[in-house]
Amino acid sequence: MPRTTLDQQPTRSYPTASTRVPSRPARIAAHPLTALIGILLVSVNMRAAVSAVSPLLTDISTHYGLSSTAGGLLTTLPVLLMGITASFVPGLVRRLGPERVVLGALLLLAAGVGLRVMSGVTPLFAGSIVVGAAIAMLNVTMPGLVKRDFPDRAAMMTGVYSTAMIVGATFAAALSVPMEHAFGGWQGSLASWSVLALVSAALWLPQVLGGAGQDRTAPAAAAGSGRLPGLWRHPLAWQLAVFMGIMSLLAYTLIAWMPTVLTDHGMSRGTAGLIFAFCNLVQVAGAFLVPLAAGRMTSQRLLVVLMAGSYAVGIAGLMIAPAAGAWIWATLLGLAMGGGFGLAMALVVLRAGGAVVASQLSGMSQMVGYFIAACGPVGVGALHQLTGGWTLPLTLLLVCCGVALAAGLGAARPVTLRAVGHRP
Repeated sequence: MPRTTLDQQPTRSYPTASTRVPSRPARIAAHPLTALIGILLVSVNMRAAVSAVSPLLTDISTHYGLSSTAGGLLTTLPVLLMGITASFVPGLVRRLGPERVVLGALLLLAAGVGLRVMSGVTPLFAGSIVVGAAIAMLNVTMPGLVKRDFPDRAAMMTGVYSTAMIVGATFAAALSVPMEHAFGGWQGSLASWSVLALVSAALWLPQVLGGAGQDRTAPAAAAGSGRLPGLWRHPLAWQLAVFMGIMSLLAYTLIAWMPTVLTDHGMSRGTAGLIFAFCNLVQVAGAFLVPLAAGRMTSQRLLVVLMAGSYAVGIAGLMIAPAAGAWIWATLLGLAMGGGFGLAMALVVLRAGGAVVASQLSGMSQMVGYFIAACGPVGVGALHQLTGGWTLPLTLLLVCCGVALAAGLGAARPVTLRAVGHRP
């Protein structure tokens, strides 16, 4: 009987288990343009529902009389649920197919957003849990879809959907308060993002119907079927997970605290907000350009050094001259925040030998990564409160840059993890 193993090989083409899988009905391939539009629509939803909460957090906390800790939990819960849910998603993809998982996730996301605006604290937090679980399903499924539908342009497409995700998050944060005024309250503003999820689900439906009545396991077979044994014991898988985790931790922490660091050093709130908005704008460029460059390289170690170095210089600048060099630090940190996440996602795709492997690597790296990331904003906030300053918290972030560099250099090696079938 054939068996599936975890194999580490140089990144070049090898015969895989798919060459020995008996032929079976395959899913009708989507037109590349249709697949691209579908992926972009899904990507816009992958951060919007979470980013929309932060500008409204004060109003939500006041409405329900929440403490600062409870209010902060609203933004932390979805991140924790992303980590908890991520490990279960590859199994769902194998059973149902990625198209159905994405459709279910979009509907679940719309339901979670609707639940958040129902009357009461319990629905508010329960909806945040559902939103986090839905986003995790999208996060884990996307690398496999990209690897399957765009095998020759996987890194470029990773940059495209990473950029769409950041654009969605930026617009959600920017529009939340204006929509609060337009709809007469924070409930209407938050609820509006369920419409985006439902519209995306409706436009994604043809992707599901394109394979109706056919064998939904065909994509798995074509990529090398079976669960990869030993994945959690493989050093490369852990290097990918830690790199993604630290990149996410640094980004979430700086998103939460960078404006406060600037205002604590004498900058006006208006100027700090403008600099932070510029930082978000630079993120978009980094999220697109860095994965695109990664796909053109055999080894991505130079990009790892660039991302970790940009983070380190920017964080050190916030320690040494936060106000005087704010625009420089915002440029470097924006490049690292957008490019670091895009590079982490690109490495998952590039190190995977097929769609199934990409899904499993994505599940593991995101489960570990989001647990790491959730510690950042809370830990830095606690250290700041304990010490009354920013020196120790920012020093800790510099240490994290060193950990990211070490893990990233390992993850950027030109090797591939794939399932290999052996003849009896």
